Amino acid sequence: MARASRTFVCQSCGAVTPRWAGRCESCGEWNTIVEEQAESSGVGGGPLKVVGKKGRQIELVSMAGETADPPRLVTGVTEFDRVCGGGLVPGSALLVGGDPGIGKSTLLLQAMAALGRKGADVVYISGEEAIAQVRMRARRLGLADAAVQLGAETNLKDIIATLETGKAPAAVVIDSIQTMWSEALESAPGTVSQVRATAQDLVRFAKRHGTAIILVGHVTKDGQIAGPRVVEHMVDCVLYFEGERGHQFRILRAVKNRFGPANEIGVFEMGELGLQEVPNPSALFLGERDGETNGSAVFAGIEGTRPVLVEIQALVAQSSLGTPRRAVVGWDSGRLSMVLAVLDARCGLTLGGQDVYLNVAGGLRINEPAADLAVAGALVSSITGNALPSDCVIFGEISLSGAIRPVSQMEARLKEAEKLGFKRAILPTSTARQRPSTGLALTEISDLAGLVAYLAAGETRRPRERRSNDL
Repeated sequence: MARASRTFVCQSCGAVTPRWAGRCESCGEWNTIVEEQAESSGVGGGPLKVVGKKGRQIELVSMAGETADPPRLVTGVTEFDRVCGGGLVPGSALLVGGDPGIGKSTLLLQAMAALGRKGADVVYISGEEAIAQVRMRARRLGLADAAVQLGAETNLKDIIATLETGKAPAAVVIDSIQTMWSEALESAPGTVSQVRATAQDLVRFAKRHGTAIILVGHVTKDGQIAGPRVVEHMVDCVLYFEGERGHQFRILRAVKNRFGPANEIGVFEMGELGLQEVPNPSALFLGERDGETNGSAVFAGIEGTRPVLVEIQALVAQSSLGTPRRAVVGWDSGRLSMVLAVLDARCGLTLGGQDVYLNVAGGLRINEPAADLAVAGALVSSITGNALPSDCVIFGEISLSGAIRPVSQMEARLKEAEKLGFKRAILPTSTARQRPSTGLALTEISDLAGLVAYLAAGETRRPRERRSNDL
């Protein structure tokens, strides 16, 4: 008689081990390994052997050729369509993750309602809420009249049987993938085995029927979608919904996209009528800026294909503790440690006994190294007490030697700053080929010591700034 095969699977990263352990060797998490039944087994618990005739021969084609761009389902929610690469692609699978209560269900309900009003056949399957709760949210958002078919079910077999009845819908939302379960497995819903099996069946349905499937995924305490190693590689697009509960802004970020640019962002503002699009996020992030303040710098960054200006705030204070604090919000703490070390070793600024607090205003999280110079400028400004000019933007990458390296798309950054009324910029020294064309007064800095000297000199003794059209 066939014996059930048992494995031990980490619920955080999906790693499989032959026996139970308190700590996962792959991801380092504690108490995440759970015993699960294998998805398929043969006699004696061994792997199931595939028998039967040989596989069919597939057609191979030359790489040289033309293929039409995939058609798009444009929802009309501009920021959502931008992050997806121009709209939903029929037959694709998307994974949307975010913290509980951040607005994932609200955003997808608005997107499906916009598609339904255009005549598309869309379905919203909720595994966490009853239909009455979804209808209540729709009425609050003013979407009750949209042609969206609702369902409340967690049995994957019943869901797929319903979707295959009649014409396949254009788009389907599964909220959420962790609540789905398959009868073929004995594991509880939310385990890695169930998430992997149900996600694979839904992706297979999307490819076979040309339906755009959107899966909602929960986020772990580390900010990663639960079971990322077994879900993210199955889908075509992975979106993260970010934002701080204390801010009304929400950021939808693409970290993987097979049909468009990755790292693209869409900006929304949470209001009484749901999520409202923000066409100009730079003006929004800088709207409450206090002007010329010590420890503040305006960074001109690039998020995907869009230039974004954001304020970086820093505070350096004498520490009363044996180990000074390093508090960072919106930036990489390891990168901050590197900038502090370079300021200490190359510029003579001793910060080992100081508490350092760094914040990216507006709830945006910055990932690019071009923010190094803006962070250093905010730190030096807080130390010296000399504020950066209120009409100045700053960007550049800092190397371990203290040199300031040029960054990509400098002209796009400066044009965005000029459009918002900024008059000058601090940027890395560039060659004649790299030098951007702009009307801003440019101050080029070759090393970090030059920035420290610039801020320590004060406004009256700073070197003459030049304009690019003066060259």
